[in-house]
Amino acid sequence: MGITNVLFAGVGGQGIILASKILAKCAFVSGYMVKESELHGMAQRGGSVTSHVRFGEEVHSPLIHRGKADFLVAMEELEGLRYAYYLKPNGRAILNQRRIMPSSINPDSVPYPEDVKPQLEAMGFHVDEVNALEIAKNLGNPKGENIILIGMLSRYLPFPLSSWEMVIKESVPLKTIEINLTAFEKGREITEGKG
Repeated sequence: MGITNVLFAGVGGQGIILASKILAKCAFVSGYMVKESELHGMAQRGGSVTSHVRFGEEVHSPLIHRGKADFLVAMEELEGLRYAYYLKPNGRAILNQRRIMPSSINPDSVPYPEDVKPQLEAMGFHVDEVNALEIAKNLGNPKGENIILIGMLSRYLPFPLSSWEMVIKESVPLKTIEINLTAFEKGREITEGKG
């Protein structure tokens, strides 16, 4: 097996760092070498945040080169477009239907893109789209968007389900373990049969 590259992108407060740490730890406990790098913009103010996770038999650098990501986990639509250039040809985007207008832009003068999924598909990427916030709210945990997206991603990766569950249990607050495991399973259901 070569190296698998996963880029997480979104805005501050969406749980990107937790999601990437869950993936990195899951890869590690599954026997892979892992490198991870986080890039924070104005995270505390809703600015752009990305995290690179690379795993395989031998990984030397934590950063993914342009055009080399196997997966882009976009927690926000505009961030999905912004970082699409990292995806390799035929790469897969897991796109959360979430719109957070950048604070530096006046929404009256610059409209939010209406067609993010079709734009990504036109670039040649496979796109799994989900309204993770709606699902998370229905579960009673609006902060569970990131875990739903991790569940979707898990269908494409070679880690045993038991590793995912163990790492999630170790990574989230004790009182939220069950609701996070449910969010993870909901994400897996969305991409069932695709992995």
